[in-house]
Amino acid sequence: MTTPAAFLGHGGRLGAACAAWPNAPTPWLDLSTGINPRPYPILALAPETWSRLPDPESLRRLERIAAAAFGVEDPARVVAAAGSEALIRLLPRLLTARCVAIPARTYGGHADAWRAAGARIVDLDEPAADLRVLVNPDNPTGRALSADQVLDLADGPLLVDEAFVDLDPPRSVAVLAGATGHEGLMVLRSFGKFYGLAGARLGFLVAEPDLATRVRRALGDWPVSGPAIAAGLTAFADTAWAVQTRLRLIEDAARLDSLLDGAGFTIVGGTPLFRLAQAADASRRFEMLARAGILTRPFPWDETLIRFGLPGPQADWLRLADALENLR
Repeated sequence: MTTPAAFLGHGGRLGAACAAWPNAPTPWLDLSTGINPRPYPILALAPETWSRLPDPESLRRLERIAAAAFGVEDPARVVAAAGSEALIRLLPRLLTARCVAIPARTYGGHADAWRAAGARIVDLDEPAADLRVLVNPDNPTGRALSADQVLDLADGPLLVDEAFVDLDPPRSVAVLAGATGHEGLMVLRSFGKFYGLAGARLGFLVAEPDLATRVRRALGDWPVSGPAIAAGLTAFADTAWAVQTRLRLIEDAARLDSLLDGAGFTIVGGTPLFRLAQAADASRRFEMLARAGILTRPFPWDETLIRFGLPGPQADWLRLADALENLR
């Protein structure tokens, strides 16, 4: 069974899923992404948040509070943008790397962006690379290096995508990115995954001040929307929610593991926000789940793999359990 190409690049392709399986029950249960299904509770925003242009001082305040959350001493090293994906696409236009080392089976957006800029992509251990790119924790394998292990790789320019590090903050190297002695270390941070507010489109680069200034200039005067700024200011300040959410996500991941194991999957990787599962007939299972209105994430390099995000409300857990029971 061949998985439609639309689902092999990214998760979240609900429009394509509706077209491919028009008779599937709705609403769809989207488990194809690694986004917290129980998002940070943003209260109603003031009307001017929507009607006014974003205030530059509010953006600088967001970068200061994000710097504090990341442990970065100098907020000038932290740049906010409309999602880390925007930064992934921008950096190849600002950096001079022509040979970039990226692991073969990681988040594909990095290789896509560098190829589009004309760079040659090589393996991570290639000594002649101008730049190395590492996703830590990795997506989709969940492989996670310690901060010391990451720094061991930083013998030259290193870009670390820490989209899922909020689940395990001690692994982050953002505190050192761009600091004296670590000028070649750059870190990307995502807001939407851990806080469950992916639609806000908010991400950050931590880098040495000169590069940070170049990125700000390239992004222009209003790189982040007013609602996204308001969401970030509120959520980053709520450290109690973050602590409680990390504990809950660990419990939910264990619950998902139990369901998948009972359905004959083998858990081969993941983070508390997603699980990477394996089955010999994974393509068939992807199709059957889709026909039940449940979208998961297949992979082009291994048809035995499926990634499952976490369900949110109890009804979604029960729906997934019923669908998995029918896979046996």
